[in-house]
Amino acid sequence: MELRDIEYFAVVAEHHNLGRAAEVLGLSPTALSKSLRRLEKSLQAKLVTRTSKGVELTTEGDALLARVRGLRLSLHDVAREVSDLAQGRLGRLRIGTGPSPAVELLLASASAALFKTAPRVTMVITVGQPDPTLVALRDGELDLVLRALPVQLDESLVQEPLVYDDIVVIASATHPLARRKKLTIEDLARQRWALSPADTMVRQRFNQSFEAHGIPPPAPVAEFSSALLKLRMVAASDLLCFMPIWWLENQPPGLGLVEIPAKEMTWRRPAGVIYRKDAYLSPAAKRFIELLKATAKEIAKESR
Repeated sequence: MELRDIEYFAVVAEHHNLGRAAEVLGLSPTALSKSLRRLEKSLQAKLVTRTSKGVELTTEGDALLARVRGLRLSLHDVAREVSDLAQGRLGRLRIGTGPSPAVELLLASASAALFKTAPRVTMVITVGQPDPTLVALRDGELDLVLRALPVQLDESLVQEPLVYDDIVVIASATHPLARRKKLTIEDLARQRWALSPADTMVRQRFNQSFEAHGIPPPAPVAEFSSALLKLRMVAASDLLCFMPIWWLENQPPGLGLVEIPAKEMTWRRPAGVIYRKDAYLSPAAKRFIELLKATAKEIAKESR
């Protein structure tokens, strides 16, 4: 079995077409076909089947591709580790993150501490939706992901809770419920809501708060991906929203927003760091995880 044949197979699997794969590799289709046959012969297994649209992987081909992806990640990690050792550097840190006030505060504070102790470290921070950032982490395109937890993960990833976002019901100070000291879930079900999109963790938790009492979740009057726009809409209307209390404590001047007493809905959402279990972590990544944990402890002390 030749390593180049395995690499050629991975490119064919990526493109599902011999012609396109051959073009990417700079080979003739005939040479690429010979490589595939050579690999199949050495493994004594059929790896691809030809179709009218190109090629499809067999069960054996899928199994090999999974191993090849793991091998590629391992080789990439080895190259980064050797390079870091040879150049005596802390390295480049690639971080994925998502919308969470607690995460943003943690990330900013820990980054500042890292730059003080390791000024040569470079950092690339990618803000995106949770699922794509986890895919990038698995594929070795990111070193760490900071986001809301918990997450259903496979065994290749590790998650560590570090900080918390308190999610509460928020309304205008002029809202009729703002004068109430106690509310039931039925009271809240009759209200009009401005909510996050349906695929977000906060929206799913909102729905579960009502479903746990056998009550259908209220349909939102408006949906927002922008937290600030949502707050402005709530301040100017009779709508309620379900958001991190940080936004209430740091609201723009003049909005006049208040927390609505809704204990049955208040949610303490954990947030933290996710990284690959057995992957190479650069000195920068290791140091940053240490600083994240230390910073999280300081934040917890200050919030008491």
